[in-house]
Amino acid sequence: MIEIPEKIEIANLPTRIEKLERLSDKLGGPSIYIKRDDQTGTEFSGNKIRKLEFSIKEAIDRKCDTIITFGGVQSNHCRAIAAVSAKLGLKSYLILRENNDIKLDGNLFLDKLFGANIEFINCENYENEKTEAADKIKEKLKSRGHKVYTIPSGASNGIGSFGYYKAMQEIIFQEKELGIHFDKIVIAAGSGGTYSGLLLGSKIFNYRGEIIGISVSDSREKFKNKVCEILSESVNYINIPLSFSKDEIDVLDNYVGEGYGLSSREELKFINEFAKLEGIILDPVYTGKAMYGLSCEIAKGKFSDCKNILFINTGGIFGIFPQKYLFDFSN
Repeated sequence: MIEIPEKIEIANLPTRIEKLERLSDKLGGPSIYIKRDDQTGTEFSGNKIRKLEFSIKEAIDRKCDTIITFGGVQSNHCRAIAAVSAKLGLKSYLILRENNDIKLDGNLFLDKLFGANIEFINCENYENEKTEAADKIKEKLKSRGHKVYTIPSGASNGIGSFGYYKAMQEIIFQEKELGIHFDKIVIAAGSGGTYSGLLLGSKIFNYRGEIIGISVSDSREKFKNKVCEILSESVNYINIPLSFSKDEIDVLDNYVGEGYGLSSREELKFINEFAKLEGIILDPVYTGKAMYGLSCEIAKGKFSDCKNILFINTGGIFGIFPQKYLFDFSN
């Protein structure tokens, strides 16, 4: 039997799978289902908490009392870190990518509410300076007797990916309960941890469906490289040898739109229409782009050979509030 790392129990699991009846009828293609990972919790809702159950357990096992992590001003991951740290009595330090118009809204407001320590770095210098900033914080804390555990953006590393290894196991069980099989599992593709965990699980459990990522930021090639790096780390934690090929990774990169965290008028209109159609809120950064992309592809006939598709709603509802003024409700 395969052995994987231990985790702490925080998320509300398993998350339900629902059929998107009206969207499926409107598109006239395969039946579309949605897995409600936006309901893994309230304060730490979304896909991040599945990963953090493993990452934080490793931090606690290493006797760490402080977490450092990275992300954008409206990072769902950073908000989840802040919430979980508060719950477990840990300190959190968030190194955030600053833009020119910081509003105390959405996830940033919650970061403050949870008592996170925040350091901003200008967008232009962020990639070059974030590691140095983390090292300075780490040295300062070490001199005060604290032990620090660093988690990368999105908790997308070898240990974090086991969150979606377990999610794949959950999906397979739910397929049996529902009496259906998903030909494709579709997710928003960002930092690679969710995809890598699903792919790891699909290989180990011999899952017959295909995993498709719809990129919200990077090119197809860059995303594939990320996933391979994470999988290489994950394999070091398990007791069986596994090999992976880039050819096993399927990602669409033609729905990045105006860029990471930037929403087009068409995407915002789709999020609004989807909310009115299904009573579910997608976020502008991840799930809105991905579901918009999936719907466009179905309309083009790309998935005409599929009977059932599962879309994983990885959450991010708080990220919609800072963009509320961009929505047009005039029609």
